[in-house]
Amino acid sequence: MTRNKWASKKRHITKTITWRIVGTLDTMALGWIITGDPMVGLKVGALELITKMVLYYFHERAWYSYRPNRNRK
Repeated sequence: MTRNKWASKKRHITKTITWRIVGTLDTMALGWIITGDPMVGLKVGALELITKMVLYYFHERAWYSYRPNRNRK
């Protein structure tokens, strides 16, 4: 693996983690506000943290690999 590709993967992982922190805090707050129960916000946020981090990473990698003009001559 070239240095550039490794740096790109590290960057994508870092972006994934930091964005999930922001998104999860937002989800927890919304769950709490909507239900009035902070435990609901924490539970939803915990589940969402895991699922969306994985989904975002693969989404980011797919977009990074996408080359719309690759097969055109």
